[in-house]
This record gives sequence, C-alpha cells and structure tokens, in this order.
Amino acid sequence: MPTIRRLPEALVNRIAAGEVVERPSAALKELVENSVDAGATRIAVKLVDGGLTRIEVTDDGCGMDPTTMEIALERHATSKLPDELIGEEQAIERVATLGFRGEALPSIASVSRFTLESRPHDAAEGWRRVVDHGLLVEEGPAALPPGTRARIEQVFAKVPARRKFLRTPRSEYAACLDVIRRLAMARPDIGFTLDHGERRTLSVQPDENLPDRVAQIVARELKDNGVLLNMQRGEMTLTGVAGLPTYNRGVADHQYLFVNGRPVKDRLLVGAVRGAYSDMLARDRHAVLALFLDLPSEDVDVNVHPAKTEVRFRDAAAVRGFIVSGLRQALSTGDRRSAQTPDAGAMTRWQQEPVREEVSPALRSIFEGRDWSGPSAGVRETSREWHAYEGEVMAAPQGRAVEAEEVATEPQDYPLGIARGQVANTYIVAEAKDGLVLVDQHAAHERLVLERLKAAGAGEAVARSQALLLPEVVEMDEPACDRLEESADKLDAMGLSIERFGPGAMLVRSLPHALAGSDPHKLLQDIADDLAKHGDALWLEEKLDLVLGTMACHGSVRAGRVLRVDEMNALLREMERTPRSGQCNHGRPTWVKLSMEDVEKLFGRH
Repeated sequence: MPTIRRLPEALVNRIAAGEVVERPSAALKELVENSVDAGATRIAVKLVDGGLTRIEVTDDGCGMDPTTMEIALERHATSKLPDELIGEEQAIERVATLGFRGEALPSIASVSRFTLESRPHDAAEGWRRVVDHGLLVEEGPAALPPGTRARIEQVFAKVPARRKFLRTPRSEYAACLDVIRRLAMARPDIGFTLDHGERRTLSVQPDENLPDRVAQIVARELKDNGVLLNMQRGEMTLTGVAGLPTYNRGVADHQYLFVNGRPVKDRLLVGAVRGAYSDMLARDRHAVLALFLDLPSEDVDVNVHPAKTEVRFRDAAAVRGFIVSGLRQALSTGDRRSAQTPDAGAMTRWQQEPVREEVSPALRSIFEGRDWSGPSAGVRETSREWHAYEGEVMAAPQGRAVEAEEVATEPQDYPLGIARGQVANTYIVAEAKDGLVLVDQHAAHERLVLERLKAAGAGEAVARSQALLLPEVVEMDEPACDRLEESADKLDAMGLSIERFGPGAMLVRSLPHALAGSDPHKLLQDIADDLAKHGDALWLEEKLDLVLGTMACHGSVRAGRVLRVDEMNALLREMERTPRSGQCNHGRPTWVKLSMEDVEKLFGRH
C-alpha cells in the first residue's frame, strides 16, 4: 500500500502558485490589490521585459512592521478578515476588501526572488525581507518613505516547466497593462503610474471623477460617444459609461465589468451586455463600456477561484435583468446620437424636444400597412408584403386621403435641419442651423421601421407559437436537458414549448411562428450551448430580434430611391422623435454632421 505523506511547506506553496501566479500579470494584480486594501492614494508600478525580469510596486499605504511582514509571508495569513469575523460561518461573505485568502504573497515568494520592504507612517525606519524561491535569504533595516515596496525578480527561474509556458515580453506586458487599467478604473480616487522599462505608459491622478477616468483609460472618444449610467433597483446600483452602438469594436476586449469595485470577467455579465445591445449591433461587433455593479456582499460569492476574477450571484436572473434594462434605459436617453461629436446646443434642443406620438403623413403608410398581431404574420408572408411597399413606400394609405404637412424652408431649431436634396439617391443632404447633415436614408428608415414594429407588438407576433403536427424528440446529454428544463417557462413565453422526455431527451411540441422551418435538433442544441455559456436563453431572443430586423430591412426605403422633399423632411422629423435613431440595426451611424465652422475651413474662410 502506498504511503501517504505530508508535502513540505515550500512544495505546497509552489503548487498553490500554479493557481494564484499563472503569469507575471497575475502576481502584479495581487500586489496592486494589496496596495489598494492598504489604503494607498498613489501606486507606482515598474516593469522590466513585461514583468518577466522584474515587477516593482510601490505605494503610500499604511505599511507594516517587521513582525507583520513575517506573518504576511506565511500561508493563509491575512489582515483582511477582522477579528470579529474570524470563526464565523459567514465571514467570507462579509469581506469588503479585494484580497482575503492569504495565499498571494507566500505563493509569489515560492516561485521568484521576492523582496518586501515596508514602513508604517509612525515608524522612523522601514524593514526589508528577501525570500528566494521559498527560502529567507536576507532581512534588516531599509530606507524608504512610509508605505510598502514589493519587488518580484527571476519569476519561475527554478520552475522551468512553468517558465517555458510564458509568452513574449510584449504579450506579458499587454496582460500587465490590462490589469492596471482595470484596477485604475475601479478606484478613480487612487493615482496610478505604470513604467515599462524607461517609458511611462500610464499615468492617472487621484480623485478623478469616474467618466474622466474611464475615458482616459479606455478611449478619449468614449466621453463624447457614450452615455452615463446611474441606476438603482432595490439594493443594487449600476453606474458607469456605455458606448453608443455606433461606437463599437470587433473584439470584446474593451468591455470592463466590476462587481463591488472588483474587476471581474463574468460570463453572465457579458451575456447581459450582449442582450442589451442585441438589436443595435451586428453579431460580430462588440460594445465599448465600463459597468460598475454594486450589491450587498452576501448576494455575491467572490470565493469561486483563487484569482478572484469569477463571481456567482445568488439571484443571477435579477442581476441580468437589471443590467439589460439599465443599459437599454440609458441608451434610450442619448442614442439618437451617432458616433460623432455634434454641436452641443443642437443636441440639447434635440433631447428636450417633446416626443410626438403621431406619425408624419408622408411616412404613415409604412407603419399602418400591416396588422402584425394577426396569426399570418410569418416571415415569408411578411417579406412579400413589405417588398410590395418598395415601389410605393411613401404613398398615402388606401381608403382615405391624407393632407401632406407643409414643407418647412428654414432650419429653425430642428436638430437634423431641413432637407435640401439627395446625393446618389441614397444620402439626404439637410441644412441645420449650425451645419450640414448627411443622412443614410435606408439605414435611418430601417431603424424607424424596427422601432414601430416593436411598438405595435410585432415581437409578440413573431414569438407566436406554432404547434408541430407530431411532437419531435430531441436527444441530448443530461446536463443540457437539465438546463433546458429549468428555462422551459421562459422559452415557452417565446413560443418554444418543450418538456422533459426521459433523462437524455427533450420533447418539442411547438416552435416560434417565425422559426417554424427551423430544425428542432439544432435549435435546442444552440439554446443549450447558450445556456451553458451565458446562463440565460439569449440565443433565441437574438434569433427573434434578427427576424424583426429582417422584416424592418425589407420594409424600409431602399438606397437609390428618389424621395420628394416632403418625404425627406418627414424622415428627418421622425428620426428626431424615435429612440435609437442614431444607429441602424447593425450598429452603423444613420447620420453625420459637418459644422459650418468646418465648412468654412474647407474654403479658407476661417
């Protein structure tokens, strides 16, 4: 029988380091989080070769005396759990600091040459301890200002199996920069500097407001192309900056998510963001934003992984619903804008202009041409009917005469101005009081049609259920069936009726009317995969949104269509009254503005 032995402490720390210190950026994260928890107001980071050669973090926090430093380098020793919490079953749930596990420093010291220097504010001098791959090699007095300085060198030098998996200095530096960016956004009250070699690559001052800090770190354009969030529901609050749909990226690397001030990479939050932007972005484009979610600590579990970048919510559905509704509400207040910087005065007048419910007569036929609540509002029939409008899309509705509105000739205070003509029978040229406006007529009308379809309840018609003549059995693995069964009620509300049919099968009784021709096997597999990835049935919602978007595209005025002046003005006025009119259904801008100052510059008049 094999003998069971206790592992040496040094080996235990090296094994633990595999989870805590995967790469230099992970070690940097732990050191900076310690500085934040120590009450620092300024944190300076220095890297050499992307952290492969050296990482140094200096702060002006509370500091440590020699005895405290010795205990800090012991495994599972921490100051983050107050005395009154230690021993309580709920201690971890009530932690308000970034760190609390007591694993980081001994793990780092076991796989590198680690130098820790610290001086309390009331001490005359500091103290230094040097640990080389788990062995104490030096300690004694040190000269440094109040605070703490931690230095990591020769990382994984004695663990070659781990070092060969490290990437190039450039890649490791990019990971370290991302860590500092996220922590700097989470704490705009703290100043951060980052030096890579001889070059300073990031510098932010303490006590900045949140929008300025986010814009400075993510992208300066975000301040002019985003909306502020400040929502509350019960004990949950959501703040931050969300980019306009037209201000998007091809990758999701510019989505920064925080829970109770902790940077996280949580799939539920990512899925909520995708759901909020679902009908405003193409599937291959991603929003740019920084969201800060705060909720009671007992409602979120941060002790999921040693790296503390994953969390679990007690009521995940409520959190997701809050984020989706909060984002959509914020975007609806400023999303008539496009990704540009229009005149501030015009934008103020635009936002303050009362919304009229009545549709302009020149556009009324588009929105009154079909009863979308009828059972025959399928996609195929819809497409034919909307195609029929392409030739007469602006005609008056049958059965009554409609008097056209008088065409305005002066820009007055209209944000999008008065139409003056068309370019290439595709772009409307309008004169505003403060510049020229170009409008993509197809993209703009596509958004208007989609919003009218939603307001008319077309989404309910699209999700109407169509029963299968013979219920179909879909065989899947048991965990996938469990996920689908848990979401059966929500899927039924979307028109997909399913029930459990044994341990490894689901019975499909009906499909959404708009997806009646879909393969039930593939449909359920895609939904099950989406549930596994995001924890919610986003895929079916997006599929139904795509159907609505297709209907809107077919029902909108085409590029190349000649429009009358009253039709162009009707389109402009409807855009000014319609939410999300600043971008089409694929996240592209519907209009751009050239200020008169810019026009005068083109002709050398300014």
